[in-house]
Amino acid sequence: MAILSDYEEEPQSVTKPFTAVLDTADPLRFLQTAFEFVASETDLFTKESVIKEVNGLVRSVKEKVDANERKKKEKAVPAGVNDGAGVKSDNNNINSSSKSVKEETSGSSASGSDGKEVVDQKMEESKDDDDKKGLRAPNKGNGLDMENYSWVQSLQEVNVTIPVPSGTKSRFIVCDVKKNHIKVGLKGQPPILEGDLYKPVKVDDCFWSLEDQKAIALLLTKQDQMEWWKFLVKGEPEIDTQKVEPENSKLADLDPETRSTVEKMMFDQRQKQMGKPTSDEMQKQDILKKFMAEHPEMDFSRAKIN
Repeated sequence: MAILSDYEEEPQSVTKPFTAVLDTADPLRFLQTAFEFVASETDLFTKESVIKEVNGLVRSVKEKVDANERKKKEKAVPAGVNDGAGVKSDNNNINSSSKSVKEETSGSSASGSDGKEVVDQKMEESKDDDDKKGLRAPNKGNGLDMENYSWVQSLQEVNVTIPVPSGTKSRFIVCDVKKNHIKVGLKGQPPILEGDLYKPVKVDDCFWSLEDQKAIALLLTKQDQMEWWKFLVKGEPEIDTQKVEPENSKLADLDPETRSTVEKMMFDQRQKQMGKPTSDEMQKQDILKKFMAEHPEMDFSRAKIN
């Protein structure tokens, strides 16, 4: 069973340079590279408090960004402007990229309606973009690192690592796994992890152990072994499953039928990301081309593949 706390660090080197390129479309990947570099060159990630410290740093930067955004908004709205004028000003700002839209918004009531539709459309598109950005990039194990625990996954199972105070005995651990719910913690204390699972698990094939008296290792066996989990329990951030990177070496452990299904699913996922037809769509196209070649007398100009 994969345990996050059992990995071996690379030898430290004071001369090893940090080389990474920031992709503004995927800043989390850059942060992950930076964290991995720090972990390999320092002992920061051996501290029990590292997660809280990093979260505190992220929270501090987020507060500064929010404060700067509030200042920008305050400067954009002139002092003493009433609510109605403020709304009008906002609409004009949104439509500043199109002079014709501004003229329609300030014109007749019909034109104002058209302007409102443009504003609503822009707001809807912005909302969709925000929803997409809300997805987290998965960790190296295709899961997520939370404040009090971490989880990784394969198509067959989920492995959860929950740090506990050093020297903890197994008799003090409370671990209750049900088909759709999980509760893990220490006796007499609030649960460290509790909630409804993303998908059902096979309870009889779920196990937990205490690793070095400082971490609970929990193995959850999925019922549906053909789907990546977006989160462990309801309420936590979702990962972008399109960025999941399965280990090819583990495909050899699957039976031929399951392996064929998994490989097909991986191929279709890559095709969709590139805007290309899936394996089923390619098969339909091949069948149609073959039929067209066998029946040249027929008109296929309007033929479509559903």
